[in-house]
Amino acid sequence: VQLQASGGGLVQAGGSLRVSCVDSGRTFSRYSMGWWRQAPGKGRELVTAIKWDGGRTYYDDSVKGRFAISRDDAKNTVYLHMNSLKPEDTAVYYCARSKAPYYYTAGGSAETDFSSWGQGTLVTVSS
Repeated sequence: VQLQASGGGLVQAGGSLRVSCVDSGRTFSRYSMGWWRQAPGKGRELVTAIKWDGGRTYYDDSVKGRFAISRDDAKNTVYLHMNSLKPEDTAVYYCARSKAPYYYTAGGSAETDFSSWGQGTLVTVSS
C-alpha cells in the first residue's frame, strides 16, 4: 500500500487550501484515515480522522470549524479542506491509514493506530 499526498503549498493567513491523499491499495473503503501534521521542531500530532464508512469524524480543537476531512472511496482518496488558515498551521501534513480494517479510535488515536503513512506535503501559511 502506498499513500501519495499532494496539494500543499504557500498560502496567506486567512486563505484556504485542499490537500489530497490517494491510496494505491484495493481496500481503501475498509480503512479509517487520518491527517497528521508536524510543525518545525515539534512532534507529530493528529489533526483529523474519518471512520472507514465516513460516519464519524474527529477534529483536534485547534482546527475545529476551520478544517474538514472527507473521503471518496470511488477514487481511493481522502481530502483535507483547510479554511481560515493561520501561521501556526504551518507544517508537513501526512495522511495515514488505520492499522487494521474497520478500526477507528478517533480522538484517542496514537501514531501506532496507523500503519501506513504518506510522504507528507508541506503547507506554509504566511502572516
